[in-house]
Amino acid sequence: MKKNTPLSTHRIVELFNDSNVSGVAYKNKSLKRSILSHLDQHGEFTITELSRELNTSVPKITSLVNELIEDRLIRDNGKFDSTGGRRASIYGLVADACYFIGVDVKRYYINIGLLDFKKHLVNLQEKIPYKLENTQASYQQLLNCIREFIQNENIKKEKILGLAINLSGRINNTSGYSYSYFHFQEEPLAETIHRELGIPTFLENDSRAMAYGEFHYGEASNAQNVLFVNMDYGIGLGILLDGKLYYGKSGFSGEFGHIPFFTNEILCHCGKKGCLETEASGQSLVRKFREKIKQGYTSSALKKKKDLSEINLLDIITAANNEDMLSIELLAEVGEKLGKGLAVLINLFNPELLILGGTLSETGDYIRLPIKSAINKYSLSLVNNDTQLRTSRLGEKAGVMGACLLARNKVLSHP
Repeated sequence: MKKNTPLSTHRIVELFNDSNVSGVAYKNKSLKRSILSHLDQHGEFTITELSRELNTSVPKITSLVNELIEDRLIRDNGKFDSTGGRRASIYGLVADACYFIGVDVKRYYINIGLLDFKKHLVNLQEKIPYKLENTQASYQQLLNCIREFIQNENIKKEKILGLAINLSGRINNTSGYSYSYFHFQEEPLAETIHRELGIPTFLENDSRAMAYGEFHYGEASNAQNVLFVNMDYGIGLGILLDGKLYYGKSGFSGEFGHIPFFTNEILCHCGKKGCLETEASGQSLVRKFREKIKQGYTSSALKKKKDLSEINLLDIITAANNEDMLSIELLAEVGEKLGKGLAVLINLFNPELLILGGTLSETGDYIRLPIKSAINKYSLSLVNNDTQLRTSRLGEKAGVMGACLLARNKVLSHP
């Protein structure tokens, strides 16, 4: 058996690639994947337990486990007393065998996390200053933030097997194209970033990634049919059906904020008029707030800002949480209109769980109660009774944890 040999990135990825493999080699690879999957989902096991669970002989499992130990993917975690009297070794995944990075891009900051092989979030940097704009300068700033994060980690770069980046708007996660941001050339954005950073890169819509993080670690961990509403400057939707993310044909599902909901003449950033986002989003909240101040209303949010144009969503949220009446009243107005839209979704999907996430969810009951009241008023009672309304347990972490997990799944999934 080889000793102290650094694990090649290709050895891990190769295990999940069946190209030019057949016969006994294919069967052995398949069994190795089953062993890793079992340890991943259920924790530590003995050889005898793995043999029984995978319906494979003890000698065969022993041989494959030894190869996986040689590849430094699993380890012998010591012996424990079994019921038969003989002490047996117990095996588990090697946490630092490989890592995955998740990047959650917000309008004025980004969150970056590092996930190990055992799905532990080993590092998280939140609210790194950043301004999302569809410009080359903003794109380069994003790359520099990721580079700096990697440089500050005390791990070899070759152990980072995948990087997932969440962006708002229309993302085709299969082709790697972003159609709302950084679509500067014909090459998919994911491939461009892969070439720039030297790490396989995947793109995901921010709302779907948040839903995925919440599904695995938060409020939706035991549910199968879930709607996750990302309440930020825009309004996005992550959909989980039968425990799986729903993408639609080209990955553009979840554009809830662009339902033509109002008869107003307010132009949405998508180019249409009357979208739900024009009256029931963080962007609309900022607009309404500025209009009220111009009309003579006062707010504590203005204390630290010299110019009304500098007021942003976080300022209003902070003011509301400090009992600023104008901010609370405007949140109630936005929440009531959003709740009416969510009533439509409840009638359509009949979900068991509706999760409120994103930046606006940080206001707690100030946004949740108006939403709940509108849902009760506008949805069908029989359908509504099936749905629990909850606030995201992960909060800011939902997106970055979802991105980390999606990167891991993309790299370590069997085609």
